[in-house]
Amino acid sequence: MNEPKMDNLDYGIIGNGRSCALISRTGSIDWCCLADFDSPSVFGALLDPVMGGRFAIQPEGGDWTTRQAYLPHTNVLCTRFASEAGEFQILDFMPCYRLDGGNHHCPPDIVRLLIPTRGAPQITIQFEPRLRYAEIPTRVVRHKRYLKAETTQQPHESVYLYGDVAFDAILSGKAFRLEHAHFLLLSYDQKIGDFDMNRADFELQLTKAYWMAWSARTTESRTYPEPVERSALVLKLLSYRPTGAILAAATTSLPETIGEERNWDYRFCWIRDASMMMRTLVNLRHHDVAQRFFGFLLDVVPYKNEHIQIMYGIRGQKTLTERTLDWLSGYHGSRPVRIGNAAWDQQQNDIYGVLLDALYYGFVLFRNQGDKLEALWTMTRGIVRHIEAHWREPDQGIWEFRGEPQHFTYSKVMCWVGMDRAIRIASLLGMDEFASRYVPLRDQIRDEVLSRAWNPELQTFTQAYGSKDLDASLLLLQRLEFIDANDPRWIATVKAIHQDLCKEGLMYRYRRSDDFGTPTSSFTSCSFWMIQALLSIGEEQVARRMLDQLLGYANHLGLYSEDLDFATHRLLGNFPQGYSHLALIDTVMTLERLSQRADAPQGPSEPNQRRGSPDE
Repeated sequence: MNEPKMDNLDYGIIGNGRSCALISRTGSIDWCCLADFDSPSVFGALLDPVMGGRFAIQPEGGDWTTRQAYLPHTNVLCTRFASEAGEFQILDFMPCYRLDGGNHHCPPDIVRLLIPTRGAPQITIQFEPRLRYAEIPTRVVRHKRYLKAETTQQPHESVYLYGDVAFDAILSGKAFRLEHAHFLLLSYDQKIGDFDMNRADFELQLTKAYWMAWSARTTESRTYPEPVERSALVLKLLSYRPTGAILAAATTSLPETIGEERNWDYRFCWIRDASMMMRTLVNLRHHDVAQRFFGFLLDVVPYKNEHIQIMYGIRGQKTLTERTLDWLSGYHGSRPVRIGNAAWDQQQNDIYGVLLDALYYGFVLFRNQGDKLEALWTMTRGIVRHIEAHWREPDQGIWEFRGEPQHFTYSKVMCWVGMDRAIRIASLLGMDEFASRYVPLRDQIRDEVLSRAWNPELQTFTQAYGSKDLDASLLLLQRLEFIDANDPRWIATVKAIHQDLCKEGLMYRYRRSDDFGTPTSSFTSCSFWMIQALLSIGEEQVARRMLDQLLGYANHLGLYSEDLDFATHRLLGNFPQGYSHLALIDTVMTLERLSQRADAPQGPSEPNQRRGSPDE
């Protein structure tokens, strides 16, 4: 078979808000954790092609070509194989639909439908689960109704494979002729009752209908409908239904640069990332995601004087101890492979502004839901106390430097954001005494930032007080309303960052050496931030060219990882990355708002929306 070169994260993702799987464009599940996103892997060939395990379905012999695409407006993935000998397709999905009464059916299941479309091609099935990150041996045992994969040592773990394919063919890996449609069902749970081809098709139709209805309720982009819709579907996949937490990404330890050790586990909920994703989904008319995320915040963020973390586990876990899996070779040899993330206990002072900005948005969105307001107001006052106590302290910053803390400009600005939003919240609630009390500290923080973060020699804001380094996070200052778009200092900063950090249309986060050396890849979100900043200072033509170029760097399914290689445009870092996809949506929406204002000088028109209820 003519296999495409698998060096660009040429994977599709399927999922259902419980877990997910990455499927190569040649039909192999190379990453899957069950029962949940953060569970140990069942298939991990992505991180070790020899030991990790995979679930591959491939044609036998001949000169085969493959094509892969999502069924329109869904997260159901279709991989097509064709040659002179015949054609067939694999439909992969994780069941997801609403039951009578409004509850959702999102089991830890993967359904694979094998459908011949021409001839009767010979295919093989490679079923090689390696449970618990392949740390201990896995055996596959044949039973009457299923194959059971289980660990041979403690701790016990198992998954079940059902299907109407002969188990002998699966266990032996021998080729068989695909003369009619077959189904395979991988489940974390043992099934009660029968599951046959009719049931598999029923699950497919309900899942397709669910995703199509969800997409139909999404605000539609007039200029870039497909990238925006796919990005919205990715953000939805990364929302953990049981708690409302939103993951940063679906994977662990995909490196920022091949061969280096900048490898992190992103299967957690960063409050910063999740808050931004929540707002983006609300702007796309999906208020249910915001409601569930606010429920998660109320469950995990302390109301009064406890330590506030930058990130939590998707079930609200607070301790996310980092360790390495030294028996795995890593993605293209990039080691170590990590699970857990040591950043959980870092001091990042921007978290206070992130939370209060999200709470203000929640107050505006849910101001008629009185049962939440008092709890949110208590949380607001608690976070203000944290700002009062800590805003002058150095921290690790938005990029989670593991060295000595510094007075990072973005962290200080976010403390200002926190006080500004606290004032707005107090005013909304008629708490004028609190609003007046908060004004002096807000103004004090702003005055200090304008004085100490501005470098008069370079004529730009810099990464930290007294520093000469630039930082792409400063491209958010105008969107955060810290500075006006027509302020000469803002215009000068955008131009300076564009000149210093932009390379061939892609952005560094920063260029300074950090704990792991000098960065060599582009951070995808920062490139979208740069486009929005250019739009804010009137550089629309440059911004449009940069956007069109960046949209061309997605993989074959329109998916983005965290990073891009400057020279080859290879996708790097964890995948798919929610931050990258929300930045894409925000950038397109910003551009379209500008176009609307230009077309309608008397006021912006309503966004172009599809019909349907705004609530799921």
